[in-house]
Amino acid sequence: MSSDKSTTHFGYQQIAEDQKARHVADVFDSVAERYDLMNDLMSAGLHRLWKAFTIAKSGVRPGWRVLDVAGGTGDLALAFARKLGDQGQIWLTDINHAMLARGRDRLCDKGFIVPVAQCDAEKLPFPDEHFDCVTVAFGLRNMTHKDRALAEMRRVLRPGGRLLVLEFSQVWKPLAPAYDFYSFKLIPRLGQMVTGDEASYRYLAESIRVHPDQQALKELMEQAGLERVEYFNLAFGVVALHRGFKF
Repeated sequence: MSSDKSTTHFGYQQIAEDQKARHVADVFDSVAERYDLMNDLMSAGLHRLWKAFTIAKSGVRPGWRVLDVAGGTGDLALAFARKLGDQGQIWLTDINHAMLARGRDRLCDKGFIVPVAQCDAEKLPFPDEHFDCVTVAFGLRNMTHKDRALAEMRRVLRPGGRLLVLEFSQVWKPLAPAYDFYSFKLIPRLGQMVTGDEASYRYLAESIRVHPDQQALKELMEQAGLERVEYFNLAFGVVALHRGFKF
């Protein structure tokens, strides 16, 4: 019977689809405590600029409803909360309890009490056409069925709303050898030194390589029903921001 099960990738491994969420949860349970520190170290702080660019491209204004999917420790949610002020609303969601708890506590420490929901991006617990903007930063590649997740994000957008996907992507080819060395040799060692977990950071490097590239993700978003989809390469394509609209 097991041979008939659908499989998916977990890094470079092939596993049963119904096991991926558990494996991903194990990764983020392991790294949650030092996730922010590792982001700063791995990107030399550039992730903050990538997220600021995402906020700028969102066009969010006071009074809007915003949903941050797989929001983790709350970088985007905090920036949106500051931008929205007393008007509008930002929801922080994540499938992983450890990450969501850190994000919730971090926003509380900054003086922002925002609604949070532990949920699967493929089954969002929100009504149709509820949000003006939906974002997902560095979370889509960990989802089992990216097409279903994108369709759900579109479902909860109001007409005229926009989805922004910030994710690792296809690096400029001349830089690929150096990027591979950094990803597979240095990052796992750094993960071992800082978090005591080399395997999780090896998975994160592998997950980038099996994630759809810029054009393929653009097409996935279009297949999910989003329109005027475009992408912006950042850091020579190490990261790309995709934006699409619902009309």
